[in-house]
Amino acid sequence: MAQEKSKILIIGGTGYIGKFIVEASAKAGHPTFALVRESTVADPVKGALVETFKKSGVSLVYGDLNDHESLVKAIKQVDVVISAVGSMQIFDQTKIIAAIKEAGNIKRFFPSEFGTDVDRQNAVEPAKSAFSGKVHIRRAIEAEGIPFTYVASNCFAGYFLPTLVQPGVTAPPRDKVTILGDGNPKAVFNDEHDIGTYTIKAVDDPRTLNKILYIKPPKNICSFNELVFLWEKKIGKSLEKTYVPEEQILKLIQESGFPNSIFIALNHSIFVNGDLTNFEIKPSFGVEASELYPDVKYTSVEEYLDRFV
Repeated sequence: MAQEKSKILIIGGTGYIGKFIVEASAKAGHPTFALVRESTVADPVKGALVETFKKSGVSLVYGDLNDHESLVKAIKQVDVVISAVGSMQIFDQTKIIAAIKEAGNIKRFFPSEFGTDVDRQNAVEPAKSAFSGKVHIRRAIEAEGIPFTYVASNCFAGYFLPTLVQPGVTAPPRDKVTILGDGNPKAVFNDEHDIGTYTIKAVDDPRTLNKILYIKPPKNICSFNELVFLWEKKIGKSLEKTYVPEEQILKLIQESGFPNSIFIALNHSIFVNGDLTNFEIKPSFGVEASELYPDVKYTSVEEYLDRFV
């Protein structure tokens, strides 16, 4: 007999990556619940998103991270909790941990990660502090003995690829391009729909229990130089390249105000340190999504760039 699909509660479902996770969960046939605040439903943009959730069969659960009772009540209805809260609410996930402990029925918790593996990075400030919140949440989950999966989804394609990582532009460059460092460290760029799909695939998979799920499909691992080369091939012309040495990037981080300094420090971690790919995934702590789920037809970097030609 087929195992029944876990009931999933998604917290932060109307956020940037959250909506893709909600969509993937409903599509995969999981009984899907989205925790929403009353104010969210009244918001014109998020309210419209909530309507699409309802149309796809998602159950709305009213509650708030700051309302412990509503949180416990919501969690008691499901088997798995996925948090996709934004960066400003990372520390608030201690409230989810407390509610999961009290509810006592959760088979798995996915905290809000969806980026760099925060235990294996060498980011400089202020990105280092931004990552420390996620590290803190990991340790709190482990200390409470809550079963978990951490999703290291690497770079959101929708954030990096439409601009080829160029600041202040709205389309990929067709004349000149600025490359951070020497352009050789490998990064990983994943389509947001695929991140949602792989995350939901992991929910009932014993192989991902208490592990980090790395989303690193082979065709999405590429360096800054390779990314530029792919784009040049598509538009049939060479771009004029300017390489920014590391000292200059570090100086820029120091001189930039918040939040720009965080973005530059993140880019330094990814494209200069190579923090997404400079370690080996060992079975003791991690698994790779495209190896576990070869049936998923993911969007490659090359296919993604086709949209902008």
